[in-house]
Amino acid sequence: MPLLEVQHVSSGYGEMRILHDVSIRVASGEAVTLIGPNGAGKSTLLKTIFGLLVPTQGRILLDDVDIAGTKPPSLVRRGMSYVPQVENVFPSLTVQENLEMGAFVRHDFAERLDEMYAFFPTLGQKRQQRVGSLSGGERQMVAMGRALMLDPRLLLLDEPSAGLSPRLVGTVFEKMAEINQAGVALLVVEQNARAALRLSHRGYIMAGGQVRLEGKGEHLLQDEEVGRLYLGGRR
Repeated sequence: MPLLEVQHVSSGYGEMRILHDVSIRVASGEAVTLIGPNGAGKSTLLKTIFGLLVPTQGRILLDDVDIAGTKPPSLVRRGMSYVPQVENVFPSLTVQENLEMGAFVRHDFAERLDEMYAFFPTLGQKRQQRVGSLSGGERQMVAMGRALMLDPRLLLLDEPSAGLSPRLVGTVFEKMAEINQAGVALLVVEQNARAALRLSHRGYIMAGGQVRLEGKGEHLLQDEEVGRLYLGGRR
């Protein structure tokens, strides 16, 4: 039984339908990437899974329970966390205050804070610094750390490498791999498709609000048609 299963979901914004009969699955401990052109519906799918949008049809199962339309706070308590692409930190708060905001349903989180500082040593060194003064890569680590404060089983990441320098992109992907190796399932939307597929067990290619292709990450990387259409050619 998959940890997460999206079954024939359609969704969008008001009268504008973006997703059309989308089905995907994520197993416990699995890393899965969604790739495709801008406007394909990838971010809309994450928002629909996390309850920010209500599907017009279909089911979203978490542990075989339909959670479609469930509000984000309830989903967080069920073991799901989400890091949006933008506005994913509180810039006027310190690193520690941001992490504490991620533990809003826990009263005793000191041990978890220590774990996050061990996992992200840079954050430990800057725990009293306001997040707005950090680099883009450091802010992304704060966002991921806050999402991990409640020890989720499934982490949704929307464009985690967006706007980062090549060096910081590598650091963020290393941390994503470590998170997955620790047993957290990942569902990632990422324009850096090659790096994301190398990280992932499986991938889905989306276009026009639909899933066009599914496969193992390594197989999608080796597929000449996928390379030509979605990965900028063979490398």
